[in-house]
Amino acid sequence: MPRPGQVKQETDERLSDRIAVGLLTRTFPPELVDRVVVECGRAGQRSRLLPPRVVVYFVLAMCLFSGQGYEEVARLLTQGLTWAKRWSGSWQVPTTAAISRARVRLGPEPLRALFDKVARPLATESTPGAWYGRWRLVAIDGTVFDVPDSEENAEHFGRPKTHRTERCAYPQVRVVALAECGTHAITAAVLGPRTQSEPALARELFGRIGENDLLMADRGFTGLELWRAAAAGGADLLWRIRSHQVLPVRQQLPDGSYLSEIVAAKDHRKRADPTVVRVIEYTLDDPGRPAQDVPYRLITTILDHESAPAKELAALYNERWEIETALDELKTHQRGPSQILRSRSPGGVEQEVWGHLLVHYAIRSLMQDTADQDGLDADRISFTRTIRLARRQVTAQAAFSP
Repeated sequence: MPRPGQVKQETDERLSDRIAVGLLTRTFPPELVDRVVVECGRAGQRSRLLPPRVVVYFVLAMCLFSGQGYEEVARLLTQGLTWAKRWSGSWQVPTTAAISRARVRLGPEPLRALFDKVARPLATESTPGAWYGRWRLVAIDGTVFDVPDSEENAEHFGRPKTHRTERCAYPQVRVVALAECGTHAITAAVLGPRTQSEPALARELFGRIGENDLLMADRGFTGLELWRAAAAGGADLLWRIRSHQVLPVRQQLPDGSYLSEIVAAKDHRKRADPTVVRVIEYTLDDPGRPAQDVPYRLITTILDHESAPAKELAALYNERWEIETALDELKTHQRGPSQILRSRSPGGVEQEVWGHLLVHYAIRSLMQDTADQDGLDADRISFTRTIRLARRQVTAQAAFSP
């Protein structure tokens, strides 16, 4: 017997077999989505108005069409069904309440598992800005998303305070991401409450760093233990360090850099357990910037100055800003400027963030494929135009089977 809002079909063809979401089904094929749903224990009755596969694609479309209401997103996904020649059934758009319940049943786990299975580096050997010698350039950084001011969200994620110690309007979820600099592809991420620091969350990502990677990070990622944890897998590091950090000169090198050592914060006097690093100090000669009193200081695990001269590493560190651009794409152009997420529960917030990460990866994958085919630098392709193309694909291809 059909549920309210559902008309029983005359054939065995299912709605989930008719929904196509353009770029999203290209990047996340239905077979993979179904497998992930089963592995996460979320496989439901296939006769539901909103079976799990449909809900996964709905969450992705919800993130692609950020700002649109639930029912409008459902219409965009299925607006072509009325005219599809092979579709002999009929279907009404589920209510907002029905979609909300379906999202709760699904949970965040399938979206996270889908991201873990699909998100990989996209650069080829010829991708501009992706390599330095044998090293793939990657960067780590964090950001926060405002979430609805519900009691559950406030308790789970925490709420920042202003400089006057007043409570901010919205709780926040913290996201720390690992990105490939040459393609802006976010290849790994971890979520946590606002009360957890970026360095604490970053430890969960170090296992996703390859041996041939050169990991860049800003001065917020500091400390001997974090440095050792990041380097444990064999990757090389190039991090900016705070100006007050004590870095004694142990050996001056011909390129102007020098060998030094870092120690744990509690070991500054005895320096009993040091780790050797190479230090590059430099200033920026930029008429548009105020004069610098304190030079930039970078530390690296690459101790051989001949394989990576100081000037080249100083210039290379500018590529770290590519992850800032990737996060801006995610938050400003994809989610929308100054918008808060729509989920009023912690599980819904996490599901929504993973959905945004999946959509961003799909868009960046399309941009990289286009750049490779046409021999372009992906940085020369507009993210904003590409996301508009992806949105048009959803509505144009909704009537065709994936």
